[in-house]
Amino acid sequence: MAESVYKVVELVGTSSESWEKAAAHAVEQAGKSLRNLRVAEVSELDMKLEDGKVVGYRAKVKVSFKYE
Repeated sequence: MAESVYKVVELVGTSSESWEKAAAHAVEQAGKSLRNLRVAEVSELDMKLEDGKVVGYRAKVKVSFKYE
């Protein structure tokens, strides 16, 4: 196996519908400017509240890609 180096960046995706969509949005956006995405890890989930009601979902995602 050839030796490789990977870079990890942390992103926050948002959605008004779910944590899953928030995480997916973060990865999709990262894929537009980063090449060779390898792994995405959800590290934290939270919600945005207004007047005691959930109005949004946020997912903190660590994405790794091969460092060239």
